[in-house]
Amino acid sequence: MLDRKVAPKHDEITLFNLPSPEIYTLSSGVPLFVHRGVSQQVLKVELVFSGAKWDEPKNGLSYFTALLLEKGTGTKTSFEIADYFDRHGASVEISPGFDFVSVSLFSLTKNITHVLPLFVELVTSSVFPEKELTIQKDIFNQNLKVNNEKNSYVASKLIRQHLFGDSHPYGRSIEEGDVNKLSGQDLNNFFHNQFSLLQSFVVGAVDESLLKKLVTTLSEIPGDSKKSQLTFSASQDESSIYLKKPGSTQSSLRLGKRTIGRSHQDYPALILINHIFGGYFGSRLMKNIREDKGLTYGIYSSLNNLRNNAFFMIAADVNKINKDKAVTEIKKELNLLSNKLVTSQELHNAKNHLLGSLQLEIANPFSIIEKIKTIHLYGLDENFYNKLFLDIHDLDEATLKKVSNNYLDDNMIEIAVG
Repeated sequence: MLDRKVAPKHDEITLFNLPSPEIYTLSSGVPLFVHRGVSQQVLKVELVFSGAKWDEPKNGLSYFTALLLEKGTGTKTSFEIADYFDRHGASVEISPGFDFVSVSLFSLTKNITHVLPLFVELVTSSVFPEKELTIQKDIFNQNLKVNNEKNSYVASKLIRQHLFGDSHPYGRSIEEGDVNKLSGQDLNNFFHNQFSLLQSFVVGAVDESLLKKLVTTLSEIPGDSKKSQLTFSASQDESSIYLKKPGSTQSSLRLGKRTIGRSHQDYPALILINHIFGGYFGSRLMKNIREDKGLTYGIYSSLNNLRNNAFFMIAADVNKINKDKAVTEIKKELNLLSNKLVTSQELHNAKNHLLGSLQLEIANPFSIIEKIKTIHLYGLDENFYNKLFLDIHDLDEATLKKVSNNYLDDNMIEIAVG
């Protein structure tokens, strides 16, 4: 008879096996990374372009240029584009970011040859109609007004501004004045001067015939021949801000500082430290500030990696009368992390949770391609995730204390809104 008082046996996992992609080269010289491990007849094609926020000479250009890619080409209107993809059970997802612009096509494998030419047309022949731009400007400005009433939105905007400076791509935000200055011609010029295909990724059910078709069709997209010449220096504002909002009962807190990125030798230790501190439900911040003190429903810390920088951030929403108490407790936990060894049980629990989470992140082909994409977009070693897994597995208490002292102290920028 099954004894339900005894936990089932389990084996410790000590390997992280990220599958290697097949790599092809388009005639433009752009690499195409293919992962075929999908049993369902579905397909995702993702194109990653330059022309991101880092590359824009005017604030908002990248966002609106990307947004309008599917709003009209030389042969189709925005309605005709949307209707065509809908009728073929396909969809397009566009994600403008700080460092890259991602444009993805999701399709049934049997329909990919029908929708792929139009998908390529979007990223090569968009015409940026003024009427569509006006509509998107109005939508953005209305959303901006709503978001600026949200304490969490304003706090996140201010912490980036203080970490990098309001003239830095990572620090500046799009405001209504920026939006109103943009024209269709601005978008068209930016598209032709800065948008170039950097890398391409395919995941799904792909046979050799379809692969050949994909390589041929994607080769029509211009490759990485237009590199941005823009350079920026981050300028950190050490001052802290409490932005009071009359009528607000809650304060959104953000504490942060710039830190090391993925390629640094101390990065594995910093990831585990972050996990212990505020990276999961059993973290120190959650136990102290949520469970023990009851100051918030949720609090977390995170490591945020960008191509040219990285930052550590703590975020929480608390009752405004508890703002100072919450900040005091956060700093108390930071000091404990740097001055006292973690217990062996805490280290064991956090390691298991973190390593298990990493394993879950390659549980399906679409998440596998995300890891492959990160490796190649950020110039990491092909064995990066395998090594990261093993390094985290082997970390000890003394190493974590040393790295905490080096990178996490209570000297952080503090932002409170509410």
